[in-house]
Amino acid sequence: MNTNGIKKIAIVFVLGAFLAGCRGTTSEKTPIHPNMNMDQQPRKEAQEENNFFEDGRSMRQPVEGTVARGFRKADLAYYEGVDEDGEWIADAPVEFTQSFLYRGKERYEIYCTPCHGITGDGRGIIMTGGYGYVPAPTFHQDRLREAPDGEIYSAIYNGVRNMPSYAHQIKTEDRWAIVGYIRALQASQNATEDEILEFDVDLDELKAEYETEQARLAELQEARTASQGEVVATAERGKQVSTEWACQTCHSLDGSVVIGPSWLNLYGSEGQVVTADGETITVTKNDEYIIESIVNPYAKVTEGFDPLMANAYGSLSEADLKSLVEYIKTLSDN
Repeated sequence: MNTNGIKKIAIVFVLGAFLAGCRGTTSEKTPIHPNMNMDQQPRKEAQEENNFFEDGRSMRQPVEGTVARGFRKADLAYYEGVDEDGEWIADAPVEFTQSFLYRGKERYEIYCTPCHGITGDGRGIIMTGGYGYVPAPTFHQDRLREAPDGEIYSAIYNGVRNMPSYAHQIKTEDRWAIVGYIRALQASQNATEDEILEFDVDLDELKAEYETEQARLAELQEARTASQGEVVATAERGKQVSTEWACQTCHSLDGSVVIGPSWLNLYGSEGQVVTADGETITVTKNDEYIIESIVNPYAKVTEGFDPLMANAYGSLSEADLKSLVEYIKTLSDN
């Protein structure tokens, strides 16, 4: 090996020893950092105070009219259930396939059954557990069977009465899936005998089960009435019943309009109502009218109000109904 080769090998070893000696040591020299602007930016973190703005907040509201990419939602029928005039659309803007309906069934049983019940009869566990909630309506009444699909979608999207909006919990497509499943429930619970006989179903057995259930409900009603004994209808009891059934959720006591007519000065007043046949008539709001409005809320709807009262108060005893009337009387000067 010549002299040059030996020198090269020696240099490599010396360099290696030098680099090895640098491992684990701390340099006291200032690191070279030629571009500092990416490390020290004049920006604010989320929730950080920012005195540049009058309200002192770093996070700013989007400019009015700003729509995030993918969130324009210009299709009112699909996203809101209404047409360009703001009216509910009659038919859902989606195809109700079998898989889509099963998706609706899954979502319905998660979000809707606690109040509306597994069959849509309005007798979910929250409604029958004595928790003081406004009764949920049954989906098997004529008004809701004939209601446009957009109205049912809107109830999920916007909420109705004391039912909150589920817009944040249920995706748009799932809301329509639930609408489809509710229609399926309505069809199944209101099928004619001829339609039922098209399938392998024991109709006599179904009738027997229905009669047994009706008899059970009648017994419960009788037991409720009997447990009250000879109850005298009083305003004090009526006030208690109105609290138990959350009547003030829809009917105010001070004259303000909530969802239904106020009870202030209601008794003895005259007003126009719309009958189930669509006829407008004038009635005196006496004992008979008020009790009928509780038991059969769609028989005569006060003009100017939507027919939104749940038809679930027929289970009230006669004493409870009369007591409610006595309580309403105390709120009237007539």
